[in-house]
Amino acid sequence: MFTGIVEEVGTIRVAGKRMKVQCRRVLEDAREGSSIAVNGVCLTAVKLESDGFWCDLSPETLACTNLGALKEGGHVNLERPAAIGDRLSGHIVQGHVDGTAEFLGLEPLADANWWLSVQVPRNLDRYLIPKGSVTLDGVSLTIAALQEGTVGVAVIPHTYEHTIIHTYQPGCAINLEVDLIGKYVERLLGEDRR
Repeated sequence: MFTGIVEEVGTIRVAGKRMKVQCRRVLEDAREGSSIAVNGVCLTAVKLESDGFWCDLSPETLACTNLGALKEGGHVNLERPAAIGDRLSGHIVQGHVDGTAEFLGLEPLADANWWLSVQVPRNLDRYLIPKGSVTLDGVSLTIAALQEGTVGVAVIPHTYEHTIIHTYQPGCAINLEVDLIGKYVERLLGEDRR
């Protein structure tokens, strides 16, 4: 389990089905087999090195996330799993990406804040509610506006500066994980429409 609070921005050193991520902070207590969220995707560190870790990307991961489009030199959001007893600063994030959203825009607001807009897939917008939580590339955010599959969130200066949000280009794919609770409620009510 993760919280959606990005700890570090890593750099892709080797892209592909076996990927190397250069980083430092998330390695502090990692060992072979540790989970690390990469752009919100829970991956297993299969090999640790002094300057980063290696992970394998399954066909499912490549099909459902933006990780297959990463290039050497690209940047990713990184987070270690939550430890029992830690504060849950964001929200419950599994690292199991539901799909990708399309980046629509990033507009400046007052006091160095930003307005991020994304288009979400139709089959996922039913899990989103105003003031609810959403995870975009591993970042826990609060939905500020929701209209016909377009989600708007306010991004504070700290999040803008310490994640990859400021690097988004028009039309890029952003990993999207909807709030876990809505999916469970739907399933328990027998209304699973996936």
